[in-house]
Amino acid sequence: MFRKGRVFLLFLLPGLLLLLIFYVIPLFSGIFYSVTDGSKANAFVGLKNYESLWQNKMFQLGLKNTLELSVISAPILWVASFFLALLLQSISPRGGFFRSSALLPYLAPSSAMLLVWLVLFDYGGPLNRVADALGLQRVMWLESDALRVPIIVMFIWKNLGFCMVIFLAALQTVPQSLYEYATLEGGGFFVKAFRVALPHILPTAFLVFVLAWINTFKIFKEVYIIAGSYPDRSVYTLQHYMNNMFSRLDYQMVTAAAYSFAVIVLVLFAMLFLLQRRAAQ
Repeated sequence: MFRKGRVFLLFLLPGLLLLLIFYVIPLFSGIFYSVTDGSKANAFVGLKNYESLWQNKMFQLGLKNTLELSVISAPILWVASFFLALLLQSISPRGGFFRSSALLPYLAPSSAMLLVWLVLFDYGGPLNRVADALGLQRVMWLESDALRVPIIVMFIWKNLGFCMVIFLAALQTVPQSLYEYATLEGGGFFVKAFRVALPHILPTAFLVFVLAWINTFKIFKEVYIIAGSYPDRSVYTLQHYMNNMFSRLDYQMVTAAAYSFAVIVLVLFAMLFLLQRRAAQ
């Protein structure tokens, strides 16, 4: 038995070694950088880097925009994917084509999608041409604070299918008899959605919201490709600040920003888990 255990550990060793090299060591190295002054001697400065970070206007702007974009995008994505899953379930099994179509944006490369959105929201693009035909003023979607709109819409469009599939899997566990009973009692679509379906899939609904919220922190890539390192102030995210500090080799500010944001996210998710546990009781 002991020999089998040693063989088992031998198979685990490559994975554990890679985990140590690429996760554990960088984690503690980052903590070390965040409390040193960046000089050749790497003198210990305590929380001085964190104090300077939180007084930095660009860090404050990036953190504010990141949280705002997440608060706006995640609930919209959650609601849209939930209702789309309900609609597709109601036309099952004829909804197979629509399920596959909804997943395509999630599977497609981001660069290919961005080309479509750049053309769509260009000043001379289809949307502005339609607005011009209707007598409305054209909007500089890609060069002003209006950039938030295509960024949020693109994020929802990209992640809608992924969240919808998770909801669809959970909805299969709701007994059909409950829907039939609700119909007999005169319940409509919204009654079935919020009084029948949602209470039965509450843990999954919470998981989808968490995944949607996590994905909102990845919006940086799209904004960076569209507007570069210094976009409009309305879409300047925390990742922009960290990327710019990394370009300057200012590892102290990069790591301090990363760990500060990690603490904020952990606190927010802890609050969400507490709310979910209370709702489940």
